[in-house]
Amino acid sequence: MRILIIEDEHKIARALKKALEQENYAVDVSFDGDDGYAMATTEPYDLAIIDRMLPGEYDGIGIIKAMRKAKIHTPVIMLTAKGTIADRTTGLDAGADDYLVKPFALEELLARIRALLRRPIEVQQVILTAGDLSLNTVTFEVKRADKPITLTSKEFALLEFLLRNQGRPSNKDTIISHVWDYNADVLPNTVEVYMKYLRQKIDDPFDGPHLLQTARGFGYKIESN
Repeated sequence: MRILIIEDEHKIARALKKALEQENYAVDVSFDGDDGYAMATTEPYDLAIIDRMLPGEYDGIGIIKAMRKAKIHTPVIMLTAKGTIADRTTGLDAGADDYLVKPFALEELLARIRALLRRPIEVQQVILTAGDLSLNTVTFEVKRADKPITLTSKEFALLEFLLRNQGRPSNKDTIISHVWDYNADVLPNTVEVYMKYLRQKIDDPFDGPHLLQTARGFGYKIESN
């Protein structure tokens, strides 16, 4: 899952990025409103964390309004030092999905992120399955035929993306944009390498059908049928 942070306080932004990456999210950071606006309206994200007060032409409210006007339904958590009922109402009316007042506990933010990621436009489940393969998005447990499978954080992110798009082939550019962050130095063959790693752990050791498939000319998919 790919998350965008728009926060002008560098210390907070970097701390959030580090914490979210430890939770296996791919994270991009912007430190001002105008750059954040450009990223939020042109790049694909699964969730955005946006500070209300930002330098530049666009503040947090302006960015959210622009996203919703452009029919971008990415879930948004707004961060702010303003905690009055009027301030909360303004943020929610602009299109924010949740509102967190500074200072806040990191555990609470992570819980709210998980809650939002479980209910985007298409309801997302905590446990994703394909045949006898299961992936738990909360405990990070992966099993096939009830046998635990150990994955690296990037392998887990790739498998989660494929499971959330089960049956639909995704090309390399789409996979890279969702699994790796914006500044990552990723080559197209990187996806091939990680698909090979996944096959060695998900398909090769088991007698069942191969779940990870290559759709010639279209990309990769996971298919249980």
